[in-house]
Amino acid sequence: MLLGALEEHSAVRPARTHGSNGLESELTSTLREMRFPLPSRSVFALAVIIAGCSTLASPSLTQPPSLGGVAPQALTRPAIEVPESTTTITTTSASTTTTIHRDGQPRPHWIGSGRLPFAPGQADPSVALTNVPELEDRRFWSPEHLPPPPNDVFLSSIESPPPPNVVARSTWHPECPVALDQLAYAQVSFFGFDGLFHTGEFIAQADHIEGIVEVFAMLHERRFPIEEMVVTSRSDLTARPSGDINNTGAFVCRRTVNSSKWSQHAYGLAIDINPFHNPYVKGETVIPHLAQSYLDRDRDVPGMINAEIVAMFAELGWEWGGNWNTARDWMHFSENGR
Repeated sequence: MLLGALEEHSAVRPARTHGSNGLESELTSTLREMRFPLPSRSVFALAVIIAGCSTLASPSLTQPPSLGGVAPQALTRPAIEVPESTTTITTTSASTTTTIHRDGQPRPHWIGSGRLPFAPGQADPSVALTNVPELEDRRFWSPEHLPPPPNDVFLSSIESPPPPNVVARSTWHPECPVALDQLAYAQVSFFGFDGLFHTGEFIAQADHIEGIVEVFAMLHERRFPIEEMVVTSRSDLTARPSGDINNTGAFVCRRTVNSSKWSQHAYGLAIDINPFHNPYVKGETVIPHLAQSYLDRDRDVPGMINAEIVAMFAELGWEWGGNWNTARDWMHFSENGR
């Protein structure tokens, strides 16, 4: 996956354990398919309506003290099946039926594969297409890499150093310019283009990660949509560019393109947000190369970085790649401006 398209360029509170606390596996599987976010004011009403159903214990994520709000509540749900292509989720209990609408569009099967719906005779994914209708106003459903949050309350957890199982699927190795004890792993809830709430993850430098989590709390509060947020793997680094990735992430141990210098991502001091909606551009080069419709920064569509978000990172002392002179990296924020 792309993290910081080209660059010219401690003490952290312990994490709490996530888990279902022994919930029946069938119900757990079904509920995760539901991706059923509820406004916080509906939690108690729903619990009364469908009392008697098995209880789903909410993940023990930490809500930042600065946000206030109520603690996550246990939810009860009837077991249902939700087809992947459905745009509404309907539950029925006794005489009550609840339907939640799912915004956006289903995620096309070809996303990330490089096998795009090209015109006849056009089979090279390195060609910068501009005529993929699904990508012109991209609002795809978020894939679930982690169990979704139980409601619309912002939740987060931080663990430093990152746990071994996370390190094992990340790009970190002993030759990276940052030691493991300088990094931390965070999980945060985020709002998706589907109108639902999801759980994302990232690795960043431990001294800065709490500030980054606070930015995500503000994005969550403003319902700024994010498509995907998962730790970058080594296979992502070696995969052929598909031109359509949109993963939000921070640490990735790599050097800058065509350079022996380490990327700021390799130090955990940079983060990219919605790369497809906020591409890198320099001359004729666009990364991701299918994000042509997002070169017009006067568009007012969800997912695009705006002045308010730039100001959030500025409060941390981080700078925006959209202000560079010889290139524009609209997805990119970094501690040193590179």
